[in-house]
Amino acid sequence: MAHYHPIRFRSDGPKAGVLVALTDQTSDPEVILTRRSARLSTHSGEVAFPGGKHDETDPDLQFTALREAHEEIGLPPEAVDILGPLGQVMSKHRLQVTPYVGVIDPAIELTPNPGELDAVFRVPVSFFLEKSHYRTHQIRSNGRIHEVPAWQYDDYLIWGLTAYVLTELMNTAYDAGIPMRARPEHQSAK
Repeated sequence: MAHYHPIRFRSDGPKAGVLVALTDQTSDPEVILTRRSARLSTHSGEVAFPGGKHDETDPDLQFTALREAHEEIGLPPEAVDILGPLGQVMSKHRLQVTPYVGVIDPAIELTPNPGELDAVFRVPVSFFLEKSHYRTHQIRSNGRIHEVPAWQYDDYLIWGLTAYVLTELMNTAYDAGIPMRARPEHQSAK
């Protein structure tokens, strides 16, 4: 991660920060994911990383990601060792999302905020590296059908922006070789 140069947008717009938390285990680290509440007006029931919109009082997007992780899953910011950012991605609601990879103690207890989340869960990195688990999911956007990376883990469908970020992480940190088409917003990025 120290030598990785992630994609950055040239444009300026509304921003968000998310935390891609990995447990600090040498044998098989786990990725921390959430399922958003079915009662929410946007992204309801979807699997996501803890995170959210940048507030004007946040000094930067890394702070945003850590603040939101604390609010959503009870993860204290001081319990996260940030390794660095991944490439920015654009959400379907036109938020410029910056994912930050961080390492946490595997023993830390995480609790979903019931006003925002239905669940917080862990997925072993080895699950994403096993080629037989990878699939694609079709979504319609701007009148076109797009194939996006996807995984089915127990009752959780991991797809869309979350799956793109996971694919970048697996390909960058673990040299996984997972196929991934360039996202449309990356064609105009630096």
